[in-house]
Amino acid sequence: MVAKSAPKSAIVIGASGGIGAALAEALRDEGDYAVTALSRSATGDEQIDIADEGSIARAAERCADLQPDLILLATGLLHDGDLGPEKAMRDLDADWLARQYLVNAIGPALVAKHFLPIMKTGGITRFAALSARVGSISDNRLGGWYGYRASKAALNQLIRSLAIEWRRKNERSIVVGLYPGTVDTGLSKPFQGNVPEGKLFTADRAAVQLLDVLDDLKPGDSGKIFAWDGEEIAP
Repeated sequence: MVAKSAPKSAIVIGASGGIGAALAEALRDEGDYAVTALSRSATGDEQIDIADEGSIARAAERCADLQPDLILLATGLLHDGDLGPEKAMRDLDADWLARQYLVNAIGPALVAKHFLPIMKTGGITRFAALSARVGSISDNRLGGWYGYRASKAALNQLIRSLAIEWRRKNERSIVVGLYPGTVDTGLSKPFQGNVPEGKLFTADRAAVQLLDVLDDLKPGDSGKIFAWDGEEIAP
């Protein structure tokens, strides 16, 4: 009998959210990964707050021995209470803009700062953060949604720079952004009215689609942003 190889290691950050929880569950169902799920609402060793670099650093230190093959960052901020996407420049607010940048761009950059160095140093490794099509500058034809668009565009640029630097450490590394489409979660709930039929995905379906896309990527794809159907999203 051929001995079964040990499962690879995966870390899902933001695992208490709709997509994050579904990603962790899908990876467990596949059986190829030992999954570590981290989130802000968790306690003890599974707790992480991406708005707090100290929390990120401590979580990375706790996970260092795992030497993960895969890290998925499933976090994001689009609305909170009465605060949401700005329809016009008169709605711009410095504090709300800063918070969107903190959660959607700065936090993920700091996660990469502390978690990329604990990944395996040989072979293919994958680091993916959830991005958004509205972060594409060339695709912006409607305006509005200033903070979310800009913070996701910043994330996409950060992903590009991280990929270039990390390729020097591991030429087989893959660092990408993934756009899940519109998923039936709390983040998209107020904005589902205009979603075309068949394009509002359950979290479980979105997770499987994203993992399928990620599995098909090659090191040459590092630094790019991909949609749920495998289409590359233009900068």
